[in-house]
Amino acid sequence: MRAILGSYDSELTPAEYSPQLTRRMREAEDMVQKVHAHSSEVEAQLSQALEELGGQKQRADMLEMELKMLKSQAGPAEQSFLFSREEVSSLRLKVEELEGERSRLEEEKKVLETQLERLTLQGDYDQSRTKVLHLSLNPAGAARQRLHEERQRLQEECQRLQELVRALEAGGAVPAHLEAAAGMPSSREVAELKKQVESAELKNQRLKEVFQTKIQEFRKVCYTLTGYQVDITTENQYRLTSMYAEHQADCLLFKAAGPSGTKMQLLETEFSRTVQELIELHLLRQDSIPAFLSALTLDLFSRQTVA
Repeated sequence: MRAILGSYDSELTPAEYSPQLTRRMREAEDMVQKVHAHSSEVEAQLSQALEELGGQKQRADMLEMELKMLKSQAGPAEQSFLFSREEVSSLRLKVEELEGERSRLEEEKKVLETQLERLTLQGDYDQSRTKVLHLSLNPAGAARQRLHEERQRLQEECQRLQELVRALEAGGAVPAHLEAAAGMPSSREVAELKKQVESAELKNQRLKEVFQTKIQEFRKVCYTLTGYQVDITTENQYRLTSMYAEHQADCLLFKAAGPSGTKMQLLETEFSRTVQELIELHLLRQDSIPAFLSALTLDLFSRQTVA
C-alpha cells in the first residue's frame, strides 16, 4: 500500500498533493475507527460466549454428578419398580371397573330423571314434601262427574240404537219405546209428511210452469218491442238477433263485464264487421249501446223496405 501510495504521490503535482493526502488521511482514520469498533464488538461477543461456556460446563458437571447418584441408586430402585408395576396394573383394573360403574350409574340417573320428569308432567308429586288441598267444589271433580253421566247416557243411547237396528233388520214393526228413544215419527206422522212433500212438489212444478210461460211471454214482448231476440249462449254472454236480419246467422254477441254485469262489451262476429261505421259512431264515440241497436234496426229495416 505504501508503494502504491508512493507511486500515486509521485504522479501528483505539488499543487494536487495536499488535497489528496488530506482526503486519504480522513479515509484511513474512518477505517481505523471502524476496525476499533468491530474489534470491541468481537471482544464483547467473545466474553459473552466464554461466560455461556462456563455456565454450560457447570451444568454439565451437575448433570454428571446426578447421573452418578442415579447409577448408585439404580440397584434397589429396579426391585421397587417391579412391585410398583404390579400395583399399577391392579390399580388400573380397579380404575376401569370404577369407570364402568360410573357410566352405568350415569345412565341410570338419566333414566330416573326422565321418569321423574314424565311423572311430574302427569301430575305426580312427592307426598312427603307436598301437601294437596282438595276443594269442596272441585271443578275437576265436577267435570269427571259430568263425563261419567255423559258416558252412561251415551251407552244407554247406543244400546237403544242397537235394538232399533236389530228390529229394522228383522223387518218387523218398531217398538213404541224405541221410536220415542230414536226420535222417529209415527206412521201417521210419516203419511202426513209424505202428503206435505207431494203437495210442495206439485206446487213447485206449477210454479215452474208459470215461470216458464211468463218467461216465454216476456221474451216475445221484448222481441216485439225492441226488435231483438235475446238468447244466453254461455255464462255472462248474450246473443242478439234482429227481426230484420237478412240471414239467420246475422247476430251480435255481448259479454257482461264489471260488477253485476253493469257494463257490456261487444264481441266481434262476421255480422259486426259489416257495421263498422255504426260501431265507430255510436259505441266508440257516443258510448251508447241503445243508440247503436236503434240505428242498426233502422238500417236493417231500410234495407228490407228498399228490397
